Amino acid sequence: MTNVPTRAPADTALLRVDAVSHVYGADARAHRAVSDLDFTVGSGEFVSLVGPSGAGKTTVLRILSGLLRPSSGAVYMQGQRVTGVPDGMAMVFQDYSRSLLPWLTVEKNVAFPLAGKKLSSKERTSLVSESLSAVGLGSAHQRFPWQLSGGMQQRVAIARALAYQPKLLLMDEPFASLDAQSRSELEDLLLRLRDQYDITIVFVTHDIDESVYLADRVLVLSKSPAHLVADLPVPLPKPRDQISTKEAPEFVRLRGQVARLIRSGGAEESV
Repeated sequence: MTNVPTRAPADTALLRVDAVSHVYGADARAHRAVSDLDFTVGSGEFVSLVGPSGAGKTTVLRILSGLLRPSSGAVYMQGQRVTGVPDGMAMVFQDYSRSLLPWLTVEKNVAFPLAGKKLSSKERTSLVSESLSAVGLGSAHQRFPWQLSGGMQQRVAIARALAYQPKLLLMDEPFASLDAQSRSELEDLLLRLRDQYDITIVFVTHDIDESVYLADRVLVLSKSPAHLVADLPVPLPKPRDQISTKEAPEFVRLRGQVARLIRSGGAEESV
């Protein structure tokens, strides 16, 4: 390992991944995608998950979310084994155009996951309104997703997750298909919302700068089958700034370290 992992104690971690492995298929067609993955995420942490293309990052996120049961090992959220999508968890995907329902207004899209919660109409309306205001879309509630830019649509997806009031937010390359300006704006928005709502975030990205800029820790996975190569603390001061933070020597050092680890695919686990 490159660094001794800066892990939350197992008994206090919001999320614990315990010796998780996953194999697709069987016999000659078996493909081992994840191998003996261990890490924890403390309450309120922002953890970026990076690795080479095809490393299995999305598979890991699906296992964390309860959408995919691992072949061996287990995931625990708040001490409870994850066997399905747990209460208190929300997910934001890369493809916002498919995650939003085009025939529903922005307001109804954000309210959609609240249908299963025991909330009064007033409570539901308040949560939707507060979440849309938090992402800067308070006046767009009656518009439809197809009337919005890509960046605005992803804001709607984030608002929908916030309205659900999650303890854990999983994000699968949510800004990958956006232009650079929209991406930087949403990165800063996400950091503000994380502090405002005190949400724990696990964020999958291919973008090395983004992984370091956003996170308290960066988890680097090896090439497939994915295992943990490094657990890197990010001791950059807050609040972060797109210019001054990315010019800081520590930022440059960390992004270089992450880049070398990803390029090696885990073959060289020291720098």
